Amino acid sequence: MKPVAIFRHSRAEGPGYFATFLDAHRVPHRLVKIDAGETVPADPREFSGLAFMGGPMSVNDDLPWISRVLELVGEAVDADIPVLGHCLGGQLVSKALGGRVTRNGVKEIGWGPVTIEDNVCAREWFGATREFSGFHWHGEAFTIPPKATRIAGSPYCANQAFALGKHLGMQCHVEMTPELIRAWCEDWGKELIAKAGPSVQTPEQMFERLDERVHSLNGIAAKLYERWIEGLKV
Repeated sequence: MKPVAIFRHSRAEGPGYFATFLDAHRVPHRLVKIDAGETVPADPREFSGLAFMGGPMSVNDDLPWISRVLELVGEAVDADIPVLGHCLGGQLVSKALGGRVTRNGVKEIGWGPVTIEDNVCAREWFGATREFSGFHWHGEAFTIPPKATRIAGSPYCANQAFALGKHLGMQCHVEMTPELIRAWCEDWGKELIAKAGPSVQTPEQMFERLDERVHSLNGIAAKLYERWIEGLKV
């Protein structure tokens, strides 16, 4: 099988549990380090699927790699190669498919409920799950692209996930590990202290029952990832 390309846009925002899941299912993968200046691959057909992780930048920033990534997503969808987006990655997928990315009403940071929509597409991805505690870290949000279906939302961000066939875009982070959460809090702790409130948790709040919460989140992620890898190109 060709590898899954995993795009890392920030050194601190690696694939986390997603890489663990792929390894457990013997799915080869290659990390494309955009943050280290690696070139965006020319042809999505080199890969069985494309997965995009998070990052502190905006998809609307004038960065040299963003336009090429948007083109690559479109080319992958046209070639029926599955695309997966986490947070910034979900925003990239939305914009590439005709959606918009704008400032969210509030910053949403920390643990918070994600409610699954009551539609056929949502059930295909989430099964019988109706709600879960997701991890969030964003100040912008995407619209649902044309022809895609909203499959999840939250109290502070209506569009938490969408699907279009075998392609999945998420605003929330389901790939988290305890190590990633601790690293983000260490890197961006000042942002949390300054903005703490109903939609922004402190590190102390995030660390409560951390292992239990991450284990539960990994279960949700596994369900989504299992559905996603079904569509990988051989």
